[in-house]
Amino acid sequence: MINIYPAASRYTADHGWLKSNFSFSFADYYDPSNLNFGAMRVLNDDFVAPQEGFGMHPHREMEIVSIVLSGELEHRDNLGNHAITSFGEIQRMSAGTGIFHSEFNASSDETLNFLQMWFIPGESNLHPSYETSKFDVSQMRNQLLPVVSTEGGENVAKIHQDMTIYLSDLDAGKSISHTSTADRKIFVFVLGGDVTLNGEAKLGTRDSARISDITTLQIEASQDARFMLIDLCDL
Repeated sequence: MINIYPAASRYTADHGWLKSNFSFSFADYYDPSNLNFGAMRVLNDDFVAPQEGFGMHPHREMEIVSIVLSGELEHRDNLGNHAITSFGEIQRMSAGTGIFHSEFNASSDETLNFLQMWFIPGESNLHPSYETSKFDVSQMRNQLLPVVSTEGGENVAKIHQDMTIYLSDLDAGKSISHTSTADRKIFVFVLGGDVTLNGEAKLGTRDSARISDITTLQIEASQDARFMLIDLCDL
């Protein structure tokens, strides 16, 4: 089953310095029918004005992944970590038993656009941790490039949940497939362009799909497209 969620169906919040689009219930937006998809709890598509951001605030019992699409994201936390990430890098934080962090736009003149995702961890009471990893953007072309996974590895961030996040740049007219098992879930989020799933479900920029009970997913681009695919466990 493929359920399509158009970009316009997302909840939007405009705070002036911050413009957010929520794919799941978050902050002032609450919908009991839209709390999670398997282990996936949050997907926020945030646009942050130059030199603005989120001051020190706490998190607990959540795996948090940030992917910068444009601009630079500056992170600090109470563990002493400090990093600035841009596209081609992944930021992963395990909140575990508790962590404080801040996130700011490091640029003085460019808007920061990043995706922040929360995932329910596979185990509780983890020791808080933070890491950044780098991947080769050219390896995204016409294939699914893993950038976050349970095992981690060279150029792949490690996450404490049974899941993998892939990124892909798919040329117009090209197609790729992803195979999973019927007991798992697949989430697709289009960052730009258009794709068609299994020859029938069409997605445009910022549209998403929540997919269940399908073992093979064929993804075809009608124009050059960039997208994210997440293969994750159910709960």
